[in-house]
Amino acid sequence: MKIQKQKLKKIFEKTTKNNLIHESVLLIENSNGDFSYHNGYGGKKTDTPFLLASITKLFTSTCILILREQGKLSLDDKIAKYFQEDTLRDLHVYKGQEYSMDLTLSNLLFHTSGLPDVIEEGSSKAKKRVIDKDRKIGIDEIIIKTKQLKPHFAPDNGKKAHYANINFDILGKVIEIVTDSTLEDVYKQYIYDPLGLKNTYLPIDENDFVPFVYYKDTSLYRPKMVRSIRASGGCISTARDLMIFIKAFFGGRLFNKAVFRGLDINNKLQATMSPIHYGAGYMRIPLGGLATLFMGKGELLGHSGSTGSFAFYHPVSDLFFVGDVNQIANPALPVRLAMRLAMSTGS
Repeated sequence: MKIQKQKLKKIFEKTTKNNLIHESVLLIENSNGDFSYHNGYGGKKTDTPFLLASITKLFTSTCILILREQGKLSLDDKIAKYFQEDTLRDLHVYKGQEYSMDLTLSNLLFHTSGLPDVIEEGSSKAKKRVIDKDRKIGIDEIIIKTKQLKPHFAPDNGKKAHYANINFDILGKVIEIVTDSTLEDVYKQYIYDPLGLKNTYLPIDENDFVPFVYYKDTSLYRPKMVRSIRASGGCISTARDLMIFIKAFFGGRLFNKAVFRGLDINNKLQATMSPIHYGAGYMRIPLGGLATLFMGKGELLGHSGSTGSFAFYHPVSDLFFVGDVNQIANPALPVRLAMRLAMSTGS
């Protein structure tokens, strides 16, 4: 293991030499915990809180899968079951046909709805506004803005998948409706408390700490935005807590992991997110394809976040990789780091 740790250290140090990275943390463990490696850069440590961004989708997926296991919802449920018709009308109109009332929870969980993403695909100024200004945006406004954009395809259209945050924003609202509770309380009941997570939370008011995130060399503080995107990207945690969670997610501590065999569909996401595929609420990254010059083995399972966060499991080596590079200007950085780490240990 000593040689392996030297490889891991070399990869981490090479990554943190990137001029975009001002701080970073990495924690690696195997399933039973008898192998562990951690490293930090720029003062960041395993107990330093950071924004999970889209890794939050794993928490939302967990709640959906638990509620499904409890018989409180079905992935075949149409979202029209949970929303007023007026709210949904015109949300998904593709080639003149209305699909809004046909969208299912499965479409959202697997990103097969075809819905566009307001921030990534709105006007070129939309993303700039997020960077330049902190503002609250509720689910109703997100739905209204999505209606102004064109869907990419009809739901369940063959092998197509398109990553869009609105899918999980809606799932978060469904969780609240089904449980008659707030999302933060459901996370606490289904995830934080059972796993003993002490430093993981959804910020709900000004008193809750929200970490800064970097855009190139600028440190951004966006608490209103973070509190707005709870189900799709608002969770805050530490590398230590995140390791406990990702092990539980794939290890069966939160729900019956046999669900992954029953929900084994995974479709390739849009070209801008290559080589990422999407499964039942989590990313799947094949390591044996062109992106790695066919030199990798197996796949990475988990999620990354646009702010530089990552949480992946590599079954071939039985290693979990979690951490953060805290940089919003290049969302590919955490994925590349996880791929390099997995390739160095998968032989």
